[in-house]
Amino acid sequence: MFSVAVKDHIMIAHSFRGEVFGPAQKLHGATFVVTTEYKRPELNADGIVVDIGKAHGWLAEVLAPLRYQNLDDLPIFEGRNTTTEYLARHIHQELGKRLRGSFQGTLRVVLDESHIAWGSFEGPIG
Repeated sequence: MFSVAVKDHIMIAHSFRGEVFGPAQKLHGATFVVTTEYKRPELNADGIVVDIGKAHGWLAEVLAPLRYQNLDDLPIFEGRNTTTEYLARHIHQELGKRLRGSFQGTLRVVLDESHIAWGSFEGPIG
């Protein structure tokens, strides 16, 4: 299996509902390092997994509406706990919309919350 990864980051604010989240129920900030890993069993006709420049551009485009936002205020997240795992799936889905026709394989999105904790979502594209 071949893979290529590109990274970016976002700074956001949000809060959670539910006792399980303890003090994170209050508004707090987070900085996520976002890694997208593109995987294919074989290289494409150009000998690559995906165009790295395009992959970085797609990621920046998907992250732009989230940067420096309080996610609690965004209608797309209304009624949702924007956990690390949930955000990883959201980013995967948004990238999937942009990748149609440009990439076939598996996409893994990892959000590093800190040096000791991360969440991810992985699934097929194309």
